[in-house]
Amino acid sequence: TILGHRLFCTTTRKTKPDFTCVKPWKIGRKIASSFKNRTALDYFYADGLDVGTGFAAVQAAVNHCRSSRRPTFLHLKTVRLMGHAGTDFEIEYRALDDVLAGEASDPILQTAAHALDSGALKPAELIELYETIRKKCFAAAEAADQSPKLTSLAAVMAPLAPYTPDAVNSEAKRCDYSDKRVALWGEQLPEASAPKHLAVNINLALHDLLLKYPNSVIFGEDVALKGGVYTVTKNLFKTFKGSRIFNTLLDEQTILGLAQGFANVGLLPMPEIQYLAYFHNACDQIRGEAASLQFFSNNQFRNPMVMRMASLGYQKGFGGHFHNDNSITALRDIPALIIGCPSRGDDAAMMLRTLMALAHVDGRVCAFLEPIALYMTKDLHEPGDGQWQFAYPAPTQALKLGEGRIYFGDATDLLIISYANGVLMSLRAAKQLAMEGKKVRVLDLRWLQPLNAKQIAEHARDCKAILIVDEGRESAGISEGVFTAIVEAGLGAKACKRVVGADTFTPLAGAATLVLPSDETVLVAARGLVAG
Repeated sequence: TILGHRLFCTTTRKTKPDFTCVKPWKIGRKIASSFKNRTALDYFYADGLDVGTGFAAVQAAVNHCRSSRRPTFLHLKTVRLMGHAGTDFEIEYRALDDVLAGEASDPILQTAAHALDSGALKPAELIELYETIRKKCFAAAEAADQSPKLTSLAAVMAPLAPYTPDAVNSEAKRCDYSDKRVALWGEQLPEASAPKHLAVNINLALHDLLLKYPNSVIFGEDVALKGGVYTVTKNLFKTFKGSRIFNTLLDEQTILGLAQGFANVGLLPMPEIQYLAYFHNACDQIRGEAASLQFFSNNQFRNPMVMRMASLGYQKGFGGHFHNDNSITALRDIPALIIGCPSRGDDAAMMLRTLMALAHVDGRVCAFLEPIALYMTKDLHEPGDGQWQFAYPAPTQALKLGEGRIYFGDATDLLIISYANGVLMSLRAAKQLAMEGKKVRVLDLRWLQPLNAKQIAEHARDCKAILIVDEGRESAGISEGVFTAIVEAGLGAKACKRVVGADTFTPLAGAATLVLPSDETVLVAARGLVAG
């Protein structure tokens, strides 16, 4: 099907191709009969070649959609002109009569005829208007041709990922909405309450961000009254109502497409993708559209947003690769996309503030990966120790982009670099090795894109050996980027090892743990490095 024309081509050995074209009016009838009488769809027809009646019909469809809030189907009659590109020789696959009929129906000629017939313009006025527009077009083309050409990599990449650190940090820590916080929580503000696990800290941060940014919206599958699969958005709907917190179709393309539309009209969207695996259903909405807009428009347009995604593995009782996806390669491969991934609740809250500031100030597209298995985690070493619960940070606190968290910064026997679930395994290994007389430093990356190569190299230089714990897959995972940073810093001669996920989808039930790093595999690898 080529823009309303369906072509059937049959060939034989000794004859030229025979093209039969189904006429547009027949296609139009089929479209009308298919969509006109659908119960949940309101059908409108407009003649796109008649600027008078056609415009009114289009306007009626738009007004109906906006006022009724119902799905509306606009069937617009138009014509296809010219081929796809300069090398697209139309008469090789379209009947000549069809090409000529299309050119005769050129909307510019049709509109000119309507203007003359209605008396809106006289022939001389029409020609003058045409020539004036043509001169403007040629002048614009000439100006574009004479504009400076891109001659350096820096010039090419300048609009890709704008970043103003001071402005972003100032915005992330801005708290000029204290009255709204008191109105919501009373005098008992959340930062004064007892330490909480990851899910609660994220929930509190989302409340704060919705107060801070009146143009922000949260939407996704079951995020409203239900509060999401893991209750991370609990009570947001009750507080901010359905105009700012609402459910969507079970379709990730719709969710991320909505986010782009909202961003284009001045909103600050926080779309939720229910599971990381579901992002791949709509990856091109970010790769081909949202994250590329600043680059291809030379920073004239932007799609600021913060995508939240329940992510990674180790989830118990809810198996399968759709719910335990540890592959973030597709995300890291998107130029300019910022990826944050916290392992603890206070970092999550501060990271969200920074991501929203990046979107608000610099128009950046951001992804926030929330480790599912850590949502409700309270303990670190022993059941009941409560060491993985953290106080909610005051809204004046935020993280700098790229800044990792260091544990045991004076240790030099071994550096373990990790993120998310791997951080807890690394800390448990560090404790065990400390009991064996070895001092282990742990670096929680927190930011997975862009990686902070300088910080990685700084801590790798201080330590005798390096272990990278990456719950992502062996191929194209975070560990490869970390390894590269170490080698390019001239530290490739140091003893260095990886503990990573296998190159496979995640199986069901207990078998899921077989393809991911574990406390045991991390400890064994760490022992081997310090023993050497």
